[in-house]
Amino acid sequence: MNPNTIRDPIRLALSDPRRAWSVIDGRALGSDVELECDVAIVGSGAGGGVSAEILAAAGLRVVMIEEGPLKSSDDFRMREGEAYPSLYQESAGRLTRDKGITILQGRSVGGSTTVNWTSSFRTPAATLGHWQQYHALDDLSPAQMAPWFERMEQRLSIAPWPVTPNVNNDVLRRGMQALGIPHAAIQRNVKGCWNLGYCGMGCPTNAKQSMLVTTIPAALDAGMLLVHSARVLRLGHRRERIATLLAAGMDPAGVEPGARRIRVHARHVILAAGAIHSPALLMRSAIPDPHRLLGRRTFLHPSVISAALMDGPVEAFNGAPQTIYSDHFLDSLPLDGPVGFKLEAPPIHPILAGITLPGHGAAHAAWMKRLPQMQVGIALLRDGFHPESPGGTVHLRPDGSPVLDYPISGYLWDGARRALATLAEIQFAAGAAIVMPLHDEARPLRRWSDARAAIDRLDMATLKCRVASAHVMGGCAMGSRARDSVVDAEGRHHQIENLSVIDGSVFPTSIGANPQLSIYALAARNATALAGSLRADTRPTV
Repeated sequence: MNPNTIRDPIRLALSDPRRAWSVIDGRALGSDVELECDVAIVGSGAGGGVSAEILAAAGLRVVMIEEGPLKSSDDFRMREGEAYPSLYQESAGRLTRDKGITILQGRSVGGSTTVNWTSSFRTPAATLGHWQQYHALDDLSPAQMAPWFERMEQRLSIAPWPVTPNVNNDVLRRGMQALGIPHAAIQRNVKGCWNLGYCGMGCPTNAKQSMLVTTIPAALDAGMLLVHSARVLRLGHRRERIATLLAAGMDPAGVEPGARRIRVHARHVILAAGAIHSPALLMRSAIPDPHRLLGRRTFLHPSVISAALMDGPVEAFNGAPQTIYSDHFLDSLPLDGPVGFKLEAPPIHPILAGITLPGHGAAHAAWMKRLPQMQVGIALLRDGFHPESPGGTVHLRPDGSPVLDYPISGYLWDGARRALATLAEIQFAAGAAIVMPLHDEARPLRRWSDARAAIDRLDMATLKCRVASAHVMGGCAMGSRARDSVVDAEGRHHQIENLSVIDGSVFPTSIGANPQLSIYALAARNATALAGSLRADTRPTV
């Protein structure tokens, strides 16, 4: 099939008068706008998209506000230089305050679901058990969450991927198999996937079942109003209620707020702007925070990276990005013991490879020249379960924009060193000719025995070891007690009665798995409860 025959479902719907979609482009406003609705949703990613479909289907008037633009398959041309500026926060260059961790987050309609790599895991039972024991979240057991996972797996076509892994993932599989490390295949949320490998730049065939092509169109069909390219500046509140939501249409470039204002009056407000932005908006709005919890215990899965050169072609830019994983180094360690890590393989595209590989000049160019032979493994550290892993804190800059402070403790660096050694051993076991841990002091390694000693000598320190993350969680932690949480188990704010947070910021720890399915399931649970509550509030009294 020719890619040129793919018809863009978003553009088709916008041009179809029978669909009658209501969409406002904040960059094109000629005057200020005032809106009224039952529910205003800030953000259009996993939490916002699922919530929108459920609430709109319940007959509630929904307004969704997204800072990023509305882009769809005609715009997704598998080009990094186009995708990163238009689809990611800070053009895929977001950094922690000390510049030590690169953070990849989406910024367009569909949020990170538009650009993620489709990996779908249920929240690990050990994580849910920890939340029950330490955060009094008694209603979130694996058995109680199972129906919500099942519902979203069916809705978003989450299923085992039957296609043979690409070479990048198969090297990981072969190495783990040779060493006797348990591993398995990753479930993906795709339908009719072409196995192109460019998921991180938006799916050009609409196979990825992101919010962009599933729940948001369904909500628009049910009458939702979508406002894109508009930044929510603050929430106005009186006593214990949100009274207004103030947003600004973005400038023509979509970078800074413009002059036009959008005021929304809603019975209920949902924050689904993601960890970092949801707590930041609450801070800008001076929402009550009596226990000084807001923005604290914000978690990443800090990820370390090991590159390897194979004797034959790998072409890790082709094929489904992530299909093989191992939780052995999570399952074999207690939650409160040494930090565990999840093993996966990422796709390798030239721009991200170029800004991530260490070195400069001829040495860097030599690695880039052999990009088609390069295999990469990553280890995602499970943070938040140990006294020495408190995560990070969201702060506001003088202009009101957020920044995440995320110091890496010695506890985490110990896990990072063990993870780099594990990845190197796996890559050598799979036949790697050269292994290079992504660390400024590392040198090309040609034998596992040499690698183990060399990695033991590395100075594990910020800005020396390359660390990245695409998973941001926490900052608005849920729990049953207001003294140690921002929202309750249904996402309802403890101090503001008509405010909910429904996104990954409510997780009280990291989860130890790619988080999209966890957010989908929790959003479905909490939005369903909210829809019932709001509909009950509108029933006439007898």
